[in-house]
Amino acid sequence: MAKIAVDEERCKGCGLCVASCPKKILVVLTRYNQKGYAPAGVCDMSACTGCALCAEMCPDLCICVWR
Repeated sequence: MAKIAVDEERCKGCGLCVASCPKKILVVLTRYNQKGYAPAGVCDMSACTGCALCAEMCPDLCICVWR
């Protein structure tokens, strides 16, 4: 089973990872980090295939994917 970790404190909430996820399991959260951005988060980890498209799209390298 694949696992995604988002560093919420580094995330700017740009949404590129959300748009690139083929399974649509990433969302922009409703809470804010210390910099005032709404970070990305995972809504259904069990559906992740480990494709790592989200990590490739992240301009700030906030996402790690384990397969």
